[in-house]
This record gives sequence, structure tokens and C-alpha cells, in this order.
Amino acid sequence: MDNLEESYCLFERTVNAFEILNQEELQKFYALFKPVNFSRKSVLTESGSTEKYLYFVVEGVQRIVFQDDLGHEATILFTYQGNFGGILDSMLTGRATQYTYETLTKSILLRANINEVRALGKIYPAIHNLLFEGLLYAFSGLLERLVEIQCYSAEEKFRILLKRSPHILQIVPQKYLANYIGIDATNFSKFLNTVKL
Repeated sequence: MDNLEESYCLFERTVNAFEILNQEELQKFYALFKPVNFSRKSVLTESGSTEKYLYFVVEGVQRIVFQDDLGHEATILFTYQGNFGGILDSMLTGRATQYTYETLTKSILLRANINEVRALGKIYPAIHNLLFEGLLYAFSGLLERLVEIQCYSAEEKFRILLKRSPHILQIVPQKYLANYIGIDATNFSKFLNTVKL
């Protein structure tokens, strides 16, 4: 995206999909967000820190990842153009997170200080309602993911991923997609060549 007007249009489309804010509320909400640029593999929020921002993705791909003491990684979530992002549990509780939010590609984001977002939500209840609806949507998605991880085979998880987000192969490197659905990168590659969707 080349300019702030295009960023605003993308932000407006995403927010208006919830059908909660009027134009004044949308503009007040948007005014909290400032553009920031990050290079590939930049850490937005580090494990052990507290999430200070609500992000909106204009360009690029990011992920939330957990890493254990032995260096094993589990990709929890991807964000990309038109998504809000940030580490929700830390944002809501104010506690340090065990996850890292990082860019996978060069990224252009808008970010708002979460305390300013909360304060605006007290003045404009519709903004508070928007945040609540967004959280419900995110929670619903996480419950679906939990079922997928616990109940489905590797091939079924692969099919579900590509059915839900067919564009994801074009924007997220395969090794991260394999990690996200909990399969070996070699098996992911085999599924690409053998599974008919």
C-alpha cells in the first residue's frame, strides 16, 4: 500500500464488517493508530514482555510463536493484510507473555497503544463493543484450532487449512504452515503434490 488513504480504506473495510461503529467512532478509533514499518524477522512483542499495542496489518505477514527452553517452536497464529494483531492474553491481563509476535516478511503496520484504546472505549461504548466482538471472533477461531489439533489427522489438518485460507500458500512460507498445523515440512510438501482439494 502506497499511502495513508489506502491504509484507512483497508482499516475501514475491516472494522465496518462488524457493523458496530458509526463514522465518527471509526475516525476516533483510527486516529489512535500510527504507521510503523518493520523488516523481515523483526520482533514486535518479545516473550517475557507485556503487549503494549493493538496492531493492524497493512502489508506483510506476522506470526505469534511459542518457543520452549529446548528451542522447539509452535506457531500459534498468523496475521496478514486486513487483520488486527497482538498478543491478546497479555493485552487483556497486563501480564508478561510467553509468546513472541514477529514479522515473517517486511511489514507495514498501524499500531495503537492499548491503554489509549481502552480509554477511548470508555468514552465510546461502540468501540468497547467492537473490541469485545473481535475477541469473541478470535476466541471462536482458537477453539476451532484446538479441535483440529486434537482430533484430525495430518492430511485432514492440511485440507482444513487450505479450505479455510486458500490464499495462505501464496503469503506464508511452507515451513511455517507445516509448523502451524503440527506436521513435518516434508509431509506438508508431499500433501501439496498429492492431495486434491
